[in-house]
Amino acid sequence: MRLPSDTHAYPAHWEADVVLRDGGTARIRPITPDDAGRLVSFYERVSDESKYYRFFAPYPRLSDRDVHRFTHHDYVDRVGLAATIGGEFIATVRYDRIDGGGLPATGPADEAEVAFLVQDAHQGRGVASALLEHIAAVARERGIRRFAAEVLPANTKMIKVFTDAGYTQKRSFEDGVVRLEFDLEPTDRSLAVMRAREQRAEARSVHRLLTPGSVAVIGTGRAPGGVGRAVLRNLLDDGFTGPLYAVNRAFPQGQERLDPEGVPAHRSIREIEGPVDLAVVAVPADQVPSVVADCGEHGVQGLVVVSAGYAESGPEGRDRQRELVRQARTHGMRIIGPNAFGIINTADGVRLNASLSPRLPAPGRLGLFTQSGAIGIALLSGLDRRGAGIAGVSTFISAGNRADLSGNDLLQYWYDDPRTDVALMYLESIGNPRKFTRLAKRTAQVKPVVVVKGARHSGSAPTGHAVPATGIPDATVSALLRQAGVIRVGTITELVDVGLLLSSQPLPEGPRVAILGNSDSLGLLTYDACLTDGLRPLPPRDLTTAATPDDFRHALAQVLTDDACDAVVVTAIPWVGDAAAAELAGAVRGAAAEAAARGAAKPVAVVHLEIPGLAEALAAPDPAAPDPGPGGTDGGDGDDAPFPAPRIPAYPAAERAVRALAEAVGYARWRRQAEEPGRVPEYEDIDEAGAAADIDVLLAPAEGPSELPSDIPPAPHPVTLSAPDAQRLLARYGVSVLPALPALDPDAAVRAATRLGFPVALKTTAPHLRHRADLGGVRLDLGGEAELRRAYAELTGYLGAPEELRLVVQRMAPRGVDTVVRAAIDPAAGAVLSFGLAGAPSELLGDTAHRLVPATDRDAAELVRSIRTAPLLFGWRGARPVDTAALEELLLRVSRMVDDHPEVVAVDLEPVVVAPRGLSVLGAAVRLAPPPPRTDLGPRHLPSY
Repeated sequence: MRLPSDTHAYPAHWEADVVLRDGGTARIRPITPDDAGRLVSFYERVSDESKYYRFFAPYPRLSDRDVHRFTHHDYVDRVGLAATIGGEFIATVRYDRIDGGGLPATGPADEAEVAFLVQDAHQGRGVASALLEHIAAVARERGIRRFAAEVLPANTKMIKVFTDAGYTQKRSFEDGVVRLEFDLEPTDRSLAVMRAREQRAEARSVHRLLTPGSVAVIGTGRAPGGVGRAVLRNLLDDGFTGPLYAVNRAFPQGQERLDPEGVPAHRSIREIEGPVDLAVVAVPADQVPSVVADCGEHGVQGLVVVSAGYAESGPEGRDRQRELVRQARTHGMRIIGPNAFGIINTADGVRLNASLSPRLPAPGRLGLFTQSGAIGIALLSGLDRRGAGIAGVSTFISAGNRADLSGNDLLQYWYDDPRTDVALMYLESIGNPRKFTRLAKRTAQVKPVVVVKGARHSGSAPTGHAVPATGIPDATVSALLRQAGVIRVGTITELVDVGLLLSSQPLPEGPRVAILGNSDSLGLLTYDACLTDGLRPLPPRDLTTAATPDDFRHALAQVLTDDACDAVVVTAIPWVGDAAAAELAGAVRGAAAEAAARGAAKPVAVVHLEIPGLAEALAAPDPAAPDPGPGGTDGGDGDDAPFPAPRIPAYPAAERAVRALAEAVGYARWRRQAEEPGRVPEYEDIDEAGAAADIDVLLAPAEGPSELPSDIPPAPHPVTLSAPDAQRLLARYGVSVLPALPALDPDAAVRAATRLGFPVALKTTAPHLRHRADLGGVRLDLGGEAELRRAYAELTGYLGAPEELRLVVQRMAPRGVDTVVRAAIDPAAGAVLSFGLAGAPSELLGDTAHRLVPATDRDAAELVRSIRTAPLLFGWRGARPVDTAALEELLLRVSRMVDDHPEVVAVDLEPVVVAPRGLSVLGAAVRLAPPPPRTDLGPRHLPSY
């Protein structure tokens, strides 16, 4: 629908797909003159009561003049949006700019009257709320700052739409009409409302896919074998609780049943009389469009597309994938895939195995998401082999090319899913890093999120993942995930190791680890592993090789009640004697159960070498009592009920058990800190308005002839500020840069030094020599004119002519540690604040820490302390500690500036010399550009790649 309007081009960027309250989707787009027929048809399906609420009088039909008015807009002062499903209108919203007297107006008037109309069949689905978000964003873009709406008092639904939106508003009543006025500037409450609605809608869309009442497998082969037949067989064998249908257009006419499965057979989904909630599509890619059209017409809610031949196959496949998503969303459906492995839900009332996995995994508390079918198989296999009984699966989605449903949607679902305690994710690409970190942080506050990130070093997403490119280094991604509380591990094996521990054990209270076992050597290996991973191990307790299961039980019971330890690693090697693995497992689990019954539950992990059956015995259900779930906190209905023996994870190597425990310790520490988040401090000397004025002047387009039409103003261009402009802008935020004066010749250098005061430094600012002290472009502590002239001669004689070197003179700063502070905006992740030591530590070793902006006081403290070379700041080898408080304040001021002014796209302070008292910023570079769009602050919408 890209027809021109009366005066302005069609704003295609206003088009968006949204998820509604019930989990279905709709498309929002501007209304065009070509929509006249759709508008009339839509109005005919609206009840008389809704029409009365809209026009305050009986209004049975639209006149030709009405239709023209409601379909012709200038997209500035008069705008109309429609929500559509299947190409037909289900709701409309429009605004008209008005002046102070309520009459039609043009800019600079900044108020508009807004009105909605929602088809009765779609009321209650959150359509009006979504339209309000989008029309408000459009209005802000066009310079409108306030909406006014007049509503009849009986129209309580529409009044609730406005009042629940979270905007600052004013309400009055006059002449029998409620008048609502509200500012369109997003507030903390309006953002919270929008994100809460987003979470509920996206979680519901996943819930609909995972809990279908009926499933059709489209592309079921006529003979055994093939992908479609395999999925159908898996659904049957694992006991799917709803109706199943086999669909294949090649079935003979009159065939009603597919044998030996005994499933109803149909040539098209349109032949099925009852509803179909989920369709598994396993036909060749060229047949998928007709299948999707049939599914949309039949009212299917979601698709699992296992068919290949999409973006993974090249440019044509990428176009085919975009069209698949567009077609499905047109009909209100969401897609898993294409090229998907499938989905699983182990809930008793569902038992859905719509995947290529040959069997349903054991039910449990782990939620799994993977973008790779092969990794999905490995995950399910590894959990089945090692975690059967200890860490079953609640839900599993392998999304393939993730063209629609992604890991973000699963985080929305798992956030309040009572059946999922731990989320495990294998990601090869993150389409919206800013949203992912926001959702992951919220989810991590209630349950662990463990991630393996593939494609770390390739610099691009895997073939088939049509996501925006991002230049964020992998180390930065790790830091941002860590800030969000995400546990990032390196391998699938570690993913399973950590998942087993977190799903079966309580979180540790601290890093102190007790080690006990029947092998002194294995105990020492565990001790070393603890130190390597930053834990604080207690001296290993050797029970000797003669230890019996009872010895293990008594020793473990003792350390579990010891306040000096937070977790226990039990090590075991085969022993000589008749004791069986089951006895040892019973002893360990019994001691853990006794401790839990006394309120002293602590995480326990077992490291064993070649003891067959031990892992299985540690994970087996306790026949004496019900399963308590993670941590063993529910012992039964009464005080005398036996406390269930918790299941204990077992590992074949000390390093793996300790690594999993270290991740649990770090996550538990993050959870405790998240309960009392840091704050973004206010500084009274910050001049935000002055900085904004400076930025407007500095970004103003240059005067002169333009090739653009006269009614389109020239856009500002990115600019790297001169040193004086950068210093002036930084000074608005209390960041002082040590002055540096140009030295075009030796006499100018002497004059500059005299003005600044000796001792001084002479240094080159040429781009190829900047911050390269190793090349000799800096001379320090020049105490007089003779030394300065000699240094000038040396530099120009050794490195080049003065005009090439761009020499400057700068007063000597107090001695300290050279550091670097940077902030940069990534279009996908947002503004990132970075810190490291200047020179080799950050440039060669990559020892740099990162946090998302705005940084809190806690973030700043962690930035300073999280780099590996941090000891140099805190008195390493007897040196005087430097002023880290001043350093943290500098980080916070830079963070504030970038957060307040998105036009500041890059700040580079190098070096920042941190002395025992105070600091000195010796160099600064600032880059301005038109701010990139903030998708996280705009209206809800599904990504389109």
